[in-house]
Amino acid sequence: MSGSQAMETRMKTMFAALVIFIATSPLANAETVMVKYRGPVDTSHFRCDDVTRSSLVKRICYDASKQYMLISLKGTYYHYCDIDGGTVSELMSANSMGRFFNGNIKGQFDCRSGYVPSY
Repeated sequence: MSGSQAMETRMKTMFAALVIFIATSPLANAETVMVKYRGPVDTSHFRCDDVTRSSLVKRICYDASKQYMLISLKGTYYHYCDIDGGTVSELMSANSMGRFFNGNIKGQFDCRSGYVPSY
């Protein structure tokens, strides 16, 4: 292999590594969502899961370190403060996510009385 071929191979390898790094970076999936009663929130600090098995819940984004959840209900994002990971896990695994949300989350974990993290 000539010197120029070796250089080309190294460049291709570096480019492929850069593409993989960017694709797996948390910022690759970053987006800003409009949250009702709050405004724009950058989701790069959250683990977000799209939901396809619920007619009400469309997406759940959770920041475990700040116990803060964003939830898309029929396309509108709402936020919940001081919500523990166990409750979020139960929501994710509930037979009826809408029923679980209405019975265990809605009206609780109010951000008007809880700590609202800044991002």
